[in-house]
Amino acid sequence: MAEATRVALGRALLRLGASEPRLVVLDADLASSTQTRAFAERYPERFLQVGIAEGNMVGVAAGLALAGKIPVAASFACFLTGRFEQIRVSVAYNRANVKLVGTHAGIGIGEDGYSQMATEDVALMRSLPNVAIINPADGREAEAAVEYMIAHDGPVYLRLTRQKVADVSPADSGFRFGRGVVLREGSDLVIVASGAVVGHALEAADLLARDGIQAAVLNIHTIKPIDAALLLEWASRVGRLLTVEDHSIHGGLGSAVCEVVCEGGPAVVHRHGVRDFGESGSAEALYRKHQLDGAGIAAKGREILEGGGPRASTLRRVAGRH
Repeated sequence: MAEATRVALGRALLRLGASEPRLVVLDADLASSTQTRAFAERYPERFLQVGIAEGNMVGVAAGLALAGKIPVAASFACFLTGRFEQIRVSVAYNRANVKLVGTHAGIGIGEDGYSQMATEDVALMRSLPNVAIINPADGREAEAAVEYMIAHDGPVYLRLTRQKVADVSPADSGFRFGRGVVLREGSDLVIVASGAVVGHALEAADLLARDGIQAAVLNIHTIKPIDAALLLEWASRVGRLLTVEDHSIHGGLGSAVCEVVCEGGPAVVHRHGVRDFGESGSAEALYRKHQLDGAGIAAKGREILEGGGPRASTLRRVAGRH
């Protein structure tokens, strides 16, 4: 059943609170939105409401972690990662075992508009040593990711949605940290997606199939550390990769994939994501405008495949240097 991945967070925390007494949840006046309210009601002695003070929340969480607790600090992704200096020094530098949860990520939050939208958060967190980044595609994967996150020794940034997302994870897939998931095989194009747009990537692959284009779809739920081996395997097999993300094209999934492919072997990577600031509008309308819905991703795939041979010309230039 489709659900927002933040809902899975609340469900998982409530369940894990019974078996992990070190688990503490911190909130910045958004418990209903981040879905941490149920934990607060069940375990009030392990819930800290810091008010509209995300920077202080990060500092308190770091102190709790260094004292042996497992703190989960939750807020809207833009408000949380906007306290970059506190995260950088108190969490990343100290390797504090803090679980940073950013909900309402990307333009998918809709009508609240740009001031509430995190489209740079992955870029910020990727720049920090020691911080893992998980961006689950659906509720099942999100719940498994929360369970892994609590057991993981070290800082984690978990990126979640406000809006409902389609179920895309196979029932038996589980969650393997740092390992991407092949959701669909294909030989003409590889769509590499993460988070809320994975369902749209699968829809795009269906639309492309009607045109005789076979597109593979990879779900990269762990952006850091990224599954380099899987990416290089598909880059070698197909040669054309299209990254899709509800995030700026700068510093996010697309940049991470480009880094892997540039270092590991020749292929052409086309980055597809948000190229400007967001704006107010429904999630559906914004995804349509930024071509992050199924039809938009399919159109981008056709554009790549019909635009000639960028891969071939690139490889000819490389070969000509030898």
